[in-house]
Amino acid sequence: MNAIRLLTGPWTNELSTLVARAQCRLAICAPFVSAFGAAVIRNARSLNRPPEVRLLTDFSPQAICAGATDPHAVADLCSCFPSATLVHLPRVHAKVYIADGTRAVVSSGNLTRGGLIDNFECGIALDDPVQAARIEREIGAYAALGAIIAPDVLATVCDLAGECTRAHQAHAAAAPKTAARRLQRALEATGDALLRARLSGGTLHAVLARTIEFLLLHYGPMPTTRIHALVQRIHPDLCDDSIDRVIDGTRFGKKWKHAVRTAQQQLKRRGVIVYSDNLWSLDGGFEPRSDPSGVIPSPE
Repeated sequence: MNAIRLLTGPWTNELSTLVARAQCRLAICAPFVSAFGAAVIRNARSLNRPPEVRLLTDFSPQAICAGATDPHAVADLCSCFPSATLVHLPRVHAKVYIADGTRAVVSSGNLTRGGLIDNFECGIALDDPVQAARIEREIGAYAALGAIIAPDVLATVCDLAGECTRAHQAHAAAAPKTAARRLQRALEATGDALLRARLSGGTLHAVLARTIEFLLLHYGPMPTTRIHALVQRIHPDLCDDSIDRVIDGTRFGKKWKHAVRTAQQQLKRRGVIVYSDNLWSLDGGFEPRSDPSGVIPSPE
């Protein structure tokens, strides 16, 4: 069997084969998930010994409103695997499917009918344990930046999804002020539920500390301004520029930037990172990756 195979056109069978072969664990990273895509995974799963599943996706309210992601389909998919872990990470864009850290599909296709059948997609299938394991570690690092969505939170998002979709449709059809307000309320309610989930595993400082470690591990030393730009790009929902820190009526800059500073100081006191020559770096070095400046412009 070829270690690397090109995937073009419909690739449902390739994904089904990968899922069916998963013995211990299955990692799925797809920003958009539909009922069709969930059914492909469900129908291909092993009935004898379901693997541990980690699903990394983007549960942003906008994606739900537009119908790109169906929370009910996600819930249905998770229910098929007793040990499934659902992780929400805004801006995740990778489409990766990995079985047991030995086989992987890296594709442009989401876990939807369009991504699997209808669209013009392109990707590769890897039967290479070394490379598949590296891909699995990278997706695991992404997942560590996100929030685990517990079953009760997933149920809440499912309940809110219907109102989000109806409000979005009403707004698109007529766009009166009442429809706009209804849509805004639906978006805020869903966003609040997800934001609570994002912080349920620890404080904001803990989330930011994990992110800073991730950035310095992957891209090496950088100044605080660069860290700010990258952190905000990864966590747009946590880095709101409209909220300032105010003490006794005096404004002291963006509140989220102060939280980043606190996280930096906590990591420094723990001996995880060091500061020298105006650069923060990870004590112990970093794993070189492609420089992200092509995607995220350097700050002035």
